[in-house]
Amino acid sequence: MLAHTIMVQGTASHAGKSILVAALCRIFYQDGFKVAPFKSQNMALNSYVTAHGGEMGRAQVVQAEAAGIAPEVNMNPILLKPTGNSSSQVIVLGRPLDNYSAQSYHSKVASGLWEVVTKALAQLRREYNVVVIEGAGSPAEVNLDDTEIVNMRVAREADAPVLLVADIDRGGALAAVVGTLELLRTDDRERVKGIIINKFRGDVGIFQPAIDFLEQKTGIPVLGVIPFFTDLRIQDEDSVVMEEKKYRAGGDDNKIQICVIRLPRLSNFTDFDPFETDVDVELRYVRRVNELGRPDLVIIPGSKNTIEDLLYLKETGLAGEIVRAAKSGTPVVGICGGFQMLGSELLDPEKTESNIAQLSGLGLLEMKTVFAKDKVTSQVTAVINGGGEYLNGYAGELTGYEIHMGRTELGETLGHAFNIQTRSGLQVAVKDGAVSQNGNVWGTYMHGIFDNDGFRRHLIQVLKQKKGIIEEQSSQVISTLERRQRDYDRLADHVRSNLNMKLVYSILGI
Repeated sequence: MLAHTIMVQGTASHAGKSILVAALCRIFYQDGFKVAPFKSQNMALNSYVTAHGGEMGRAQVVQAEAAGIAPEVNMNPILLKPTGNSSSQVIVLGRPLDNYSAQSYHSKVASGLWEVVTKALAQLRREYNVVVIEGAGSPAEVNLDDTEIVNMRVAREADAPVLLVADIDRGGALAAVVGTLELLRTDDRERVKGIIINKFRGDVGIFQPAIDFLEQKTGIPVLGVIPFFTDLRIQDEDSVVMEEKKYRAGGDDNKIQICVIRLPRLSNFTDFDPFETDVDVELRYVRRVNELGRPDLVIIPGSKNTIEDLLYLKETGLAGEIVRAAKSGTPVVGICGGFQMLGSELLDPEKTESNIAQLSGLGLLEMKTVFAKDKVTSQVTAVINGGGEYLNGYAGELTGYEIHMGRTELGETLGHAFNIQTRSGLQVAVKDGAVSQNGNVWGTYMHGIFDNDGFRRHLIQVLKQKKGIIEEQSSQVISTLERRQRDYDRLADHVRSNLNMKLVYSILGI
């Protein structure tokens, strides 16, 4: 028997579809169902690598974790990773297809991927009891009706009832719901079986006349009003959330100040989420020189377009400030693209990422990176190779994942920072990253390295000792994995208590 399906669509991007799908996955999982998420096509720079080496959107990874299952590429068969303002790398079933302009993709490529979408969905429906489907943007984007493969066309394929979500925090929620329904074709409008008002602040009782209006105007029940929450740390994939990150230049001297450089094409920003739960750390994202302040640690994150983001650092003056900070003793760490920027030279002879064939790096590590079209995507385990106080002293195994297209060659005086021991479950002996002779500058291709709680806490302790912060009392650190599981349960409780789940189950056909 094929799984029951239900689809969550939004009146606009960032309406909260991904989080609500995660909540529903957790609720169905708690209620004893074997449930999986599905989003046919995602656009995001925040991606993940599965155990089999396939790349997929981070939101479906979060939703799979909430559902109590391992993520797989069928849950997100198509991922678009923007490389510029109007072009993206297209990932199909976890593997890169090519780079396309928006025009080329929608006119020539998307329709040919429909079979990929239907097969992935069918496979999930054979393996699970319930599949919770997420749409993208708005189903009322009439200019994309002929080529869309992510909203109502998927709902029709799955014969899925649709729940329409509106973000009231940004205003205009009622008009957005009514306008969206008005623009849908008749059969698609009839498929919408419930309305959810999301991110509500204030007294729901005062909002009741609006609920009555919506139900009378549309003939569709309002299933719930979900209050805005800020105390749950559910990982987000949408780059819109980065605009809500902190950019202030101040800081608490009694905490470790960690500055992440806010690159224009920053990828995998969730690499740094674990620091936000460390009470002795203040994490800041900076994009201008005057926001840098006096950090205890500078991190250059990953990038989907390393060369152009490096050019941005030079044009804004951040490159010079980072180099000066490193030379004055501030530790500087690079992750993936940020690691590549630390070198002396970056070469892109095949124009893989940009039209710039060569650019000098920050010169903090004696190495050069050459970009090529083949892409490394794998889960890894590793150990520290050694080098300096920030890496030495920690002997535990590290887990992470690689997503990169460059190959980095180290100079004779430079040592590798890590030894990779397994890739996608296979035993290997591969050197990774690099570390300066004094240990003050190091980098790695491993995303997720700070999810390793022991290593992260070791790094923080060294920084605290150097800063002269005395421990009053050591507090127990909740593991990153345990905290996520707790937050999934709290998210489910929050949504369940504000959503008519009896009616949701009726709509679902259970």
